[in-house]
Amino acid sequence: MHVEKLTIPDILLITPARFEDSRGYFTETFNAPRMATHGLTLPFVQDNQSLSRQKGVVRGLHCQAPPHAQGKLVRCTQGAIWDVAVDIRIGSPTFGKWVAATLTGENGSQLWIPPGFLHGFCTLSDDVVVQYKCTDVWNRESECAVLWNDPALAIDWPVAPGDAIVSDKDAAAGDLLSVSGIFTFGE
Repeated sequence: MHVEKLTIPDILLITPARFEDSRGYFTETFNAPRMATHGLTLPFVQDNQSLSRQKGVVRGLHCQAPPHAQGKLVRCTQGAIWDVAVDIRIGSPTFGKWVAATLTGENGSQLWIPPGFLHGFCTLSDDVVVQYKCTDVWNRESECAVLWNDPALAIDWPVAPGDAIVSDKDAAAGDLLSVSGIFTFGE
């Protein structure tokens, strides 16, 4: 398993080893003892899966506020996504900054996004399947969202605003200020 800290060090790009032969491949997508050697002791309690039928679908930017804050281990099992995490922890040296990684069914990479970050992605192909493990269950009252193209974030999305396919709910999300103060750095 290869673990790489991104420019926001709390976000990790995790690429499990693949063992390939003429039949295909085998990989361990999660192994608690191995993750613990990288400081990740993760009590996953919910698994989610989404299917996006078209290239250019944008989902996010989402998080859950305490007491149901979620860490997410995200992977793309079919197709390709550009996966984004945004730091919304007040007092963090990277508050309002974002990092992104390309996750594909082929590269098998996963993104660890701890509580205190918004999460979203853009599909880079048709028929994309995304799966993620969560450290807390979904809770409607804890749900928060920020507009995917909030100018304050200046995220360099791989889709033009007029071409993005966004849900009505995500299109009506607030701005970065609407989630300010939900998380504090170091808590």
